[in-house]
Amino acid sequence: MGLALMLIEYSGKELFRKYGIPTPEGYIINDPKKIGSVSKPMMIKAQVQAGGRGKAGGIRFGSTLEQVQKAANEILDLKISGKAVTSVLIEERLNVFREIYVSMTMDRSRRLPILMIINQGGMDVESAQEEQVKTWAVHPFVGLGDYIVREALEHLQLDNAPAKQLSEILKQQWKLFWEMDCELVEMNPLVQTAEGKLVAADAKVVIDEDAAYRHPELDFHEFDRTPLEQEAREKGLALVELDGDIGVLANGAGLTMATLDLLSSFDARGRVFLDLGGTDDEKVVEQAMMLMSKAIPKVILVNIFGGITKCDTVADGILAARDSLGIRIPIVVRIRGVNEEEAGLRLKKGGIVAFHELDLACEKAASLLKED
Repeated sequence: MGLALMLIEYSGKELFRKYGIPTPEGYIINDPKKIGSVSKPMMIKAQVQAGGRGKAGGIRFGSTLEQVQKAANEILDLKISGKAVTSVLIEERLNVFREIYVSMTMDRSRRLPILMIINQGGMDVESAQEEQVKTWAVHPFVGLGDYIVREALEHLQLDNAPAKQLSEILKQQWKLFWEMDCELVEMNPLVQTAEGKLVAADAKVVIDEDAAYRHPELDFHEFDRTPLEQEAREKGLALVELDGDIGVLANGAGLTMATLDLLSSFDARGRVFLDLGGTDDEKVVEQAMMLMSKAIPKVILVNIFGGITKCDTVADGILAARDSLGIRIPIVVRIRGVNEEEAGLRLKKGGIVAFHELDLACEKAASLLKED
């Protein structure tokens, strides 16, 4: 399964500058004592791969060295979306006249990239009215057509100078999106300053992990994986830690996500997303269960839909892992496909009831939480 790799803001802005998209001047630090002189208003911004930094107190400003150092100290003590802040970006504060939202992303329903522009940006962009939002599909073989740029300029009603600048920014944004194998290139906000210049005040760049090998110039060590996520990656497994209570192991990313969605209908949330892939190798199943147990979920829910995968082999792996690792937390299994009857018998003999229907398995897993 390919994962999305989100650059921290500072690295995203480095890419912006490489592609000619203007950004504020700034630098990154992890020690407030390393902050240089302050001669003008500055922004202090948490550098984490998480949204909602502003509402979480991760974006502040100061006009003196003492104010900037104090804000940096306080931000470095924060956790945002469960992630500790280990560095902050110090950059000039813009003289804002207007904020705009501009993004390039993938539209799975159209199977095409889309350009989205909202004529208001910033923290409250979600409250924009429908008429403020415009989208255009961009065919990769054609690129960002001039007609799209003209319609975007008409939507925003910019004066001549910023309109000309936006035209170039949109073209460079598309070039970055395409050349860097991005899933998202977002400027929120793209600021029009009081002086009439357009500057990307924030940068969110998400790259398809399957294309990472094509970009050795990027430092992929910066991606905020937990130690357990990194261990799984080294073993060739896709694991994502979440903030719920149920460890979900399934064979396929889509099946895993569908399981998490269904759990939510029973007021339960996932603790771990673990994609077993298409394997039925007993040793791989044991490794997956070992990783799962390290996350300390309250319940483990296994969802196997076997086409190529042999259900009985997976069942053997589950039982072997439970016994060898001494797993004592409840295990719920939904198993369908090749050799499902034999798998069910082996699980039942081992003290685990296998469900045929996913909703029943999810309901059982959720009910076990309430018994805990």
